[in-house]
Parts: sequence; C-alpha cells; structure tokens
Amino acid sequence: MSDPEQTIDRRRFLAKSAALLGGGAAFVKTALSYDRTLGANDRISVGHIGNGSRGGDLDWIVSQLKTSHNVETTAVCDLWRLNREKAVAVNAKYYGRAPRGYQYLEDVLALKDVDAVIISTPEHSHSPILKMAVEAGKDAYVEKPMGNVLAEAKAARDAAMKLNRIVQVGTQHRSEPYPRAARELVQSGVLGEVSKVEIVWNYHGPRWRGRAETKLLREQDTDWRKWLLTKPYRPFDPQVYCEFRLYREFSSGIPDQWMSHASDLVHWFMNDSFPRSVVAHGGIFAWHDGRENADTFQALLEYPKGFLVSYSTSFGNDSPGFTRYMGKKATLMNLGGEGSPRYQLVEEKGNHEDNADIDQARTAKYVLLPGETKLPPMGIDDLSLGHMANWFDCMRSRQQPNCTVQDGFAHSVACMMAAEAYWSGRKQFWDAATETILDRAPWN
Repeated sequence: MSDPEQTIDRRRFLAKSAALLGGGAAFVKTALSYDRTLGANDRISVGHIGNGSRGGDLDWIVSQLKTSHNVETTAVCDLWRLNREKAVAVNAKYYGRAPRGYQYLEDVLALKDVDAVIISTPEHSHSPILKMAVEAGKDAYVEKPMGNVLAEAKAARDAAMKLNRIVQVGTQHRSEPYPRAARELVQSGVLGEVSKVEIVWNYHGPRWRGRAETKLLREQDTDWRKWLLTKPYRPFDPQVYCEFRLYREFSSGIPDQWMSHASDLVHWFMNDSFPRSVVAHGGIFAWHDGRENADTFQALLEYPKGFLVSYSTSFGNDSPGFTRYMGKKATLMNLGGEGSPRYQLVEEKGNHEDNADIDQARTAKYVLLPGETKLPPMGIDDLSLGHMANWFDCMRSRQQPNCTVQDGFAHSVACMMAAEAYWSGRKQFWDAATETILDRAPWN
C-alpha cells in the first residue's frame, strides 16, 4: 500500500527526470560514437503512427527530449480524423510548428526526411507495421507486446535484424533505475538458486471498457478495413475499435497488456528468455459486460533454467500487488504492482529445521540508489522517458537498445503461449529448435 506522503505526480516526476537526462542519466546507455550519417548534432525526425491515448503520452515524452536529444515529431498518422487532428494541434504547441498529418502509414514511411517511427497502434497491428517500418529503412519504437501472432512477430524480428534497424520495444521498466539495481542483485547470486517467481498485479474496475471515445467514433471518419489490417472483415463496431483489448481476435487482454511487462522483467532478471511450458486458467468473473477476454487470469510458466513463474491478475479486487524472486539464500520482493520502484532484499539465516521463528531469522533491506537515504515514492508507473532517451541514443550510436527486438519477441512468445493455454485448456510447449508453440512436449 502506498504512503500518501510518498506519492508523486507522474508527469512532474518525468519532467524532473528530463532535466537530468540532459546530462545523461546513469541508467540510460550513452551514445559513445556516431557511425552513420545521422550525427551527434543532427536532429532526429520522428514520425508517429497511432495517436490515441498511449500515443499522446509518447508524444509528450518525445517533446521532453527535444532539446537534450535534438528530436522533433515531424509527422503524425492516425486512421481516425479526431486523433490525427488532436495530434497535429498538440505537437504544434510542443515544437512551435505543426507536424504533417497523415491518415495512412504508408505515406509516413515514404517520407525521406523521417528517420524513425513510433508505433502505438492496437496490438494486432504492432508486428505487421513494425515489419513495414524497418523494410522502409526506419528505426522504430514499438509498444508492447511486440506481437500476438507468432508468424507475424517472427517476420518483424527477422526483418529488423536482417536490416540492422534499431528497434526499442516498449517494456520501459528495463530503462528504470530501480529494476536495473534489482537485476544486478539477482545477477550477483545473492539470492542463491531461484526456484520460483511469484507475480500478483491487480486492479478494481472494468478495465478497457467504457472508453469515452467510443461515442465519438463514426465510420466515415476512419478507415475500418485498414484498421482491421491482417484480420478478416467484420462489420464496423466502435467498441471493438476503441476497446480492442477486450476482444480475442485483436488482443489477449491481460497477457498482452500486463503479463508482457511481467514476463519481460523475469526474462531480464533471470537471463532466461523463453518458457519451456505454460498452463493458464481464468475467466470472466467480475465484469459481465460483453467482453471476450478474461478479467481474472493466472498462468504458470516453467523455464529451462529450472524455475517456475506464477503470474496472476484480477480486475475484481485491488488487493496490493507484489513480485517475489524466491532463492535458497534470499528473497527479492517488489512491493506494489507494475512499475513499483520499491524493492526489498530479505536474506535467510539458517534452514529453519527446528521450526524457529522465521521472521527472527531474516534480515531485510531496501534497494536504494547511490546517495539515497529515503525510499523512492510510490505511484510512479511509467518511466518511458528514459526508455525513449535510450532509443534516441542508440539510433546515433547504432548500439542495441535496452529492450531489443529479440527481447520483444521473447516476451511476445510467453504471452502467446499463456493466451493459447487459456483458450485451449491445454498445456503449451515451446520448441526452441523450430520456434513453434506446440500442445505436446517436443522432447518426447
């Protein structure tokens, strides 16, 4: 539970961080050398594809880096006229001049003066658009999950690697200081052999349902067939368009949106990128509002290094979230849900075979950054500023960013396996040799 005096407004915190980034934050990779036409002092011209709610956040984040990283959003693109016009107006205030506005992404990708694109479209279109972007010669920042159809995610990854594009996937916690410090602890071996990771992130409310924009959307103001992209035609539905995370054909909901972050952190902390097998269960138990995807979901993932991950989310109760990395020597606790900066290391003393009071046998300490004496504030759930800055730095240095296209592919596989296990009711297996998801063990 967050302390009232420890809460802080997210944008105020990010604005403060932006000032620090001008001199280079310690947790952001620094561009060491520039080995392409884009030089250290050349402006990075960004095209933004998908200017909805999350797109607005990302536009603001880019604007905070306009001076320190010499960047500008010069083109925006959204199929829906209202989103497109709003993005033009907002970015005009950020930069003192309006970006070009386009309805179709092909027009943005054809612009020779655009160096890179941000992709914050609905989940079903992430991988197809990423593939188009890198094949057009653009570097890309793509929101998570990187994909939710295996063949499409593979194609996007392969194209990005073949063409040597700099792709940052939007699991931004890899660029935050406290997870980085916590990962160093795990990698140091202080936990001992880790056998289980437990993750519980909850929310109380009909998540993704009831979006105000649903009542504003008219079919003549967008292009429904283009929005469907790779999906078969179905009649226009403004709820599907605006609340796509509730519909199975376009998103898996909880796995795509929340478990993507959780699994990515596990992969990063543990250096084990693909589950060996996954089972999942859940259902619609809290919000009977026409949604197809679960509002209560749980998955168990087994990893090749020999540990089990338990992931759980309920939208019917806001019981405090936590993450536990459980080792033989110590436990690393993250107190709070996604994005919480409070990590605590609890070290064991002895084996407790005599049933002694376990609490008396433990020592606990918080993970603080150098020079800190107080706990970080709770309630900061998005530090994409550092993640975006890292992408811009890597565009210049041509080094790989904090969350590579390979990392994005890996968390996408974990989420796809969990979604398939849920819908099929069958355990799913990852065949690393053929990169396929199977409902039988490939080693049998």
